[in-house]
Order: sequence, then C-alpha cells, then structure tokens
Amino acid sequence: MKRNFSILQDWSANKGNPKGRTILLLYRLAIRIRFTPVLLLFFFWYLVLYIFFVEWLLGVELTFGAVLGSGTQIWHGYAIVLNPAVRIGNNCVLRHSLTIGNKGADSKCPVIGNNVNIGAGVCILGDLNIGDNVVIGAGSIVVKDIPSNSVAVGNPARIINKG
Repeated sequence: MKRNFSILQDWSANKGNPKGRTILLLYRLAIRIRFTPVLLLFFFWYLVLYIFFVEWLLGVELTFGAVLGSGTQIWHGYAIVLNPAVRIGNNCVLRHSLTIGNKGADSKCPVIGNNVNIGAGVCILGDLNIGDNVVIGAGSIVVKDIPSNSVAVGNPARIINKG
C-alpha cells in the first residue's frame, strides 16, 4: 500500500464531521512533515504539538507508521488506537473505541481493504486480512480473516452475510 501525501485527501469524505476533519488534516500534515527531510528540519516542533493535541488531548493514537488510504473517515474520534504497522485501504470508516493492532511483540498487524466500515468498540488483532466492502459490527472482536463483501459481528467475529 503506497502512502499518499495529499493533505486534504480526506476533507470531502468528512463533510459535516469537524472533529474527523481536524484529526485527519493534522495527521496528514504530520505525515508530510515526518517523511520530507527538509520539512522535518524546520517543523519538528509541529510533530510534538501533533502528539500532544491528537494523541494526548483527543485520545486518538494515530502514529506516523500507520498507513491510511484516502477518503478515511473518523467518527466520534476518541479512544482510537492504531498500531504503527497497520495498513488501511481507501474510503474506510473508523469509529470510537477502536483498536487495531498485533497480538504480541513479534506478530504482524492487520491489513484492511477498501470501503470497510468498522463499528464502535471493535478490536481487530493479529496477522489477518480484511477484504474490500466489509462491514464489522459494533463490539466485534476480529481475530480471523474476513473475505470481501461480508458482514461480520460478535465475539469472536463471525460472518453473517457474504455478498
């Protein structure tokens, strides 16, 4: 998954969602600074402010290693934790109290496809793949692959509808 450095790539997807717009705009700007050596030299202070504002004040752990596709939406941005190795496709919806990460220090992180809608309170853990056009219901715990065009719910998440 290739990183897109456009700062406003999520702006229109978050219309009517000022908190999501703010978080993603600040994240995209931080990514641009972090991966552009000349900018990093002059704007290192911005990265410190980003960590303070987004991670500490808003409670959204969206670190620089994570790759988010364009058109990402963050609704009710609070208590979101994304491991730095997470890869998320285009046009995905992330809601509050979401954790996406690995199962331990030596394990890999999930790869999430395009157009995935993730409900509130979801945990997605381990070396797994989530296909395109998937809906994951609120409160689900995902520890296995989910194929494209599916709906998954529960603890552990099970597929209730395949498209």
